[in-house]
Amino acid sequence: MLWTCRVLYSPAGPSARGWQPLRFDGAAFHLKGTGELMRALLVLRLCAWPPLVTHGLALQAWSRRLLGSRLSGALLRASVYGQFVAGETGEEVKDRVQQLQRLGLRPLLAVPTEEEPDSAVKTGQRGLVRGEPQRHAAVCGPVKRPCGDPWPGWAHPHAAEDNGTDQHLALCKRGQDGGGGGQLSTRPPSAPPIIPFQKELTSRVRRPGASVELSPERLAEAMDSGKDLQVSCLNAEQNRHLWASLSRLHCVVQHARTQHVRLLVDAEYTSLNPALSLLVAALALRWNSPGEGGPWVWNTYQAYLKDTHEQLRRDAEAADRSGLAFGVKLVRGAYLEKEREVARVQRTEDPTQPDYEATSQSYSRCLELMLTHVSRRGPLCHLMVASHNEESVRHATKRMWELGIPLDGPVCFGQLLGMCDHVSLALGQAGYAVYKSIPYGSLEEVIPYLIRRAQENRSVLQGARREQELLSQELRRRLLGGG
Repeated sequence: MLWTCRVLYSPAGPSARGWQPLRFDGAAFHLKGTGELMRALLVLRLCAWPPLVTHGLALQAWSRRLLGSRLSGALLRASVYGQFVAGETGEEVKDRVQQLQRLGLRPLLAVPTEEEPDSAVKTGQRGLVRGEPQRHAAVCGPVKRPCGDPWPGWAHPHAAEDNGTDQHLALCKRGQDGGGGGQLSTRPPSAPPIIPFQKELTSRVRRPGASVELSPERLAEAMDSGKDLQVSCLNAEQNRHLWASLSRLHCVVQHARTQHVRLLVDAEYTSLNPALSLLVAALALRWNSPGEGGPWVWNTYQAYLKDTHEQLRRDAEAADRSGLAFGVKLVRGAYLEKEREVARVQRTEDPTQPDYEATSQSYSRCLELMLTHVSRRGPLCHLMVASHNEESVRHATKRMWELGIPLDGPVCFGQLLGMCDHVSLALGQAGYAVYKSIPYGSLEEVIPYLIRRAQENRSVLQGARREQELLSQELRRRLLGGG
């Protein structure tokens, strides 16, 4: 049965009871056990120590040699793994999902995958042209909430192991069996998974005159017709890659659509994003029509890039003119240092905002733009406010109230599991739709993933001092009998 959207926004304007700002003061920590709070404080303090993040993989290897795999693994499971990972088995993930739901939070299951942007990815090269298309998507059903949930499952396209989709689907269903439900996501380096081809496709898209042959309309038409796509500016092998990518992604969305799964495509480096955006735009033309109950395909916009607001404005207006549903995941961005280093080495213009304040201003402008579109277009425009910044979240909730956007409507919030819980819990208890991105898998699979995420989000980890202070206050209150 296809999911249908209930009314997602109210044109009546702000509530008569007045604006009630949320308090991110740690009061919601009363919902968590003392052991959880102690582990969170320890892990966040460790992650704020730069040498640990920089040399994480080397330290992990050293601890295994010194302590042995069993003891080293036990220490990781009791600390970093336990803080940021849902578990390894289906039952462990199911228990974590149910725990989140009892706290008023929703799960966004993440399949941890690692690829260096400049490395040759042999599995991706093999899997792009051959193999099952469904291995790119992991799917599950909607979160079950008493009031009904307008947010079906989520997934990201990514090359995985041959039976990956079946395994992920089975894992999601285990979560549903206990009333868990949930979303499933991976963090893809991109789609298609061949990094060199993506860079070449990006260079072609950026060239003058490429708009006709490499247009979303032409790619969408090729997906619908099933006929081979031949682009004159690409060689034979590149045309095969492009056609295989389109065919596979079309199958992914088709498969995800039947499972009531939204497909969120992560943004990456600026050397890859134009190719990604081209494919996402083609998929959106095919699958985000109002009659499909969309948006089923979303794109991610990084506020730390200088051109993001203008790009978001153009895309939102284009979707409006075409009558397409539009889905956006809005993030600050994680590749600031690497983007600046590439620009320095290649002697090109730095694509990033000059400082954190400029990035915050960019995020606020993009947020205002999208909230305005949501209030005007209702269920045809959806937004995930993916932010750990208290002021951004508080501003979003205030503007939602001013624009008459309901708490559990087309705007949701997203944070990482194990981080920013004082914000997530406060939002969830107030009735907002809040998702926690929860990776799962074995230590060998997840620890490299976590270390890369920590290296990309150093500023977030080092800026979690307020959360550490709130955790310390709550622990002192409990341990010293302060109430």
